Amino acid sequence: MVKLTTELIQNSMQYMNPCKDRELDLRGYKIPQIENLGATLDQFDTIDFSDNDIRKLDGFPLLKRLKCLLLNNNRLVRISENMEQYIPNLDTLILTNNNISELGDLDPLATLPKLKTLSLMHNPVANKQHYRAYLAYKMPELRLLDFRKIKQKEREEANNLFKSKKGKEIQKEITRKAKTFVPGGNMPDPKVTNLTPQEIHKIREAIKNASSLQEVERLTRMLQSGQIPGQKPLQPQIQSNGQQDDEEIEMDQTNGQ
Repeated sequence: MVKLTTELIQNSMQYMNPCKDRELDLRGYKIPQIENLGATLDQFDTIDFSDNDIRKLDGFPLLKRLKCLLLNNNRLVRISENMEQYIPNLDTLILTNNNISELGDLDPLATLPKLKTLSLMHNPVANKQHYRAYLAYKMPELRLLDFRKIKQKEREEANNLFKSKKGKEIQKEITRKAKTFVPGGNMPDPKVTNLTPQEIHKIREAIKNASSLQEVERLTRMLQSGQIPGQKPLQPQIQSNGQQDDEEIEMDQTNGQ
């Protein structure tokens, strides 16, 4: 794997593509995550990330010029929320041959106001029931899905379905199955982990500021098991009479902060 560094971005091929767009070619480096794109100085209409090892679609600074992202043949399973704040003018997103599996995982794409072309061919999600109908309903500006035009009749049928009672039940099930990852969003019950609200906030911030997907996943696992970064696992201590020593646990937590 190759880290996406400022040097790699500056030394990669840059050219005017057949669509007369300025393109940055980052194909085939086995890049594990998107980062350091501020080094592009927002000078590209298209960035090609095909044939890498990217697992999560995130890590973008504000890139107002960017219109097209190519991520064929990666390992994408997650899509970050709030991407409209960073790539607001994206109109083409090619995610062919990745690992996105649930319809709800695609919901963050619905916030991209100018997205008109989307490819999810050879992703498990493309075989889901109501796949085209759901995206036609969620993304009214989308025109091409898997290089097939979304016809007006198809969109009307999708709208009628998902506005019905049956459609609302389908949407609830889609949301339930979704694996869309929100950093710090799935916090455990403090009563289960013995964490205070302040400790949960501390770990939420640590997750938010994590520099890699691996670090985020590690922190999330620690949180779910009742740990605080830099501390030993929070395990109830038992007195000789079999009752939990609440005062000792509280003292341990206070000393560890």
